[in-house]
Amino acid sequence: MVYSAGIDNCITAWDVRSTHDKVMKMKGHTDTITCLSLHPKGTHLLSNSMDGTLKSWDVRPFVPDGFKRHCKTFTGATHNAENGLLHCAWSHDGTMVTGGSSDKVVHIWDELSTEELYYLPGHKGCVNSVIFHPRENVVASGSSDKSIFVGELSS
Repeated sequence: MVYSAGIDNCITAWDVRSTHDKVMKMKGHTDTITCLSLHPKGTHLLSNSMDGTLKSWDVRPFVPDGFKRHCKTFTGATHNAENGLLHCAWSHDGTMVTGGSSDKVVHIWDELSTEELYYLPGHKGCVNSVIFHPRENVVASGSSDKSIFVGELSS
């Protein structure tokens, strides 16, 4: 599967193995989607949108609830005209999510409860990219202020 998203506010899944056909279309954002990130186990997709939300989607071939693929919404991050493509990411074990934000803050949410676990200020510009370490409880963020912050999260 290949997933795409953009100015139509929808996520499209494409089967590129043989037919190159659209397999599914997921709707729920109200503005442009700027990033997609696949869960470490490949079961869910995380999207960051200019509507100020991150959403998780069930992308397994057969979902328990039929066509209901939207799972959770994470709020608190912001978008504005200053920024462009804001990143989103899963932690290495899939228990936390994060995404870029124009409020100069790194936001990290608990995936299960959607509660904001960390509110990490410090950047002087829009946080464009945030990523988790592949094995450790460490996060790195890059900002339009041309700085990169790396920090260890409590266990």
